[in-house]
Amino acid sequence: MDSTGAEVADSRGGFTLDSTVAGAVSRGFDVFRHGWQTQVGDAFPLPTFSQATTGDFRVRSRVAKVRDVAITDLDSASVIRTAGTPYGYADQVRMYVVRRGIWSLGGVTGRAEHTVPAGQFLLRHGPPLHFGAAPHTTVQILTLPSAAFDPRLRNRSVTESAATAEMRLLLAHTNMVHATVTDLGQAGVHAAHGALLELAKAVVTGRFDDTEPELRPALIQAAKVVADRRLADPELSPALLARELNVSVRTLQRAFTSAGESVTSYIRHRRLAEARLALTAQSRPPSVAELAAHWQFSDSSHFIRAFKKRYGQTPVEYARSARTTGT
Repeated sequence: MDSTGAEVADSRGGFTLDSTVAGAVSRGFDVFRHGWQTQVGDAFPLPTFSQATTGDFRVRSRVAKVRDVAITDLDSASVIRTAGTPYGYADQVRMYVVRRGIWSLGGVTGRAEHTVPAGQFLLRHGPPLHFGAAPHTTVQILTLPSAAFDPRLRNRSVTESAATAEMRLLLAHTNMVHATVTDLGQAGVHAAHGALLELAKAVVTGRFDDTEPELRPALIQAAKVVADRRLADPELSPALLARELNVSVRTLQRAFTSAGESVTSYIRHRRLAEARLALTAQSRPPSVAELAAHWQFSDSSHFIRAFKKRYGQTPVEYARSARTTGT
């Protein structure tokens, strides 16, 4: 394996385990620990588990690592309980998404500091806590770098509903990561990692973070897709796009301004481009009045002025010259 291949292999890994099947219980925890140590690594140290857990480790689990993100799914048929928290952990945020049962976390064994019921998630920054769950508990644990989140989350715990559209999108992506992680190349690792972080942030904030410059290209592209789909809609406006994308108008305007244009000018230029195409793409070009009405210009005069400013000719002149040149 060349250096690039080795780097990719080190950036991702994954394994699955089902110790609920006959004959697997006695070695279930050892298989889990070996898979974690070889596929996930020291950046995500395991806590010490209680003897009851290690002796009766009946779980269905799958674990994936993508760079500095780890995704752990646990579906327990037995008690899960830790007996000590790990040392040497990085500065990380943990998200516990509970689908069934109750997940408990606490600073001292047997003493719950947080309980997370089914349908909720807990986002926590700070040292790892003891955790535990009764049988028939299903949880997904995402371990994420704290630098990806708002500094105001430092040393805080936040519990919210897991029923949001943002959370559903995040969980759909984590399922895809589980299914593909061991086959991803360098580009795939980069894309999967970036999407995990941005979707996790969207769960927390419920909107795009307008202070994050790296999000602006994605926001601009998303706005353009929506605008292009609704160019003939009389309601199309910066406010409508902002509502569709769950951002403020100010955030949207600032993203477009950083790329050297405004939302309004993008919409106007796209409408003019479609009008120009209509002048040459049909056997009977529409009238100026028809174009003005269809592409939401206030009147024909306004449309003619905007068209000439954009293309240096009136619509009639452009159509005539296009017919003459055969374009």
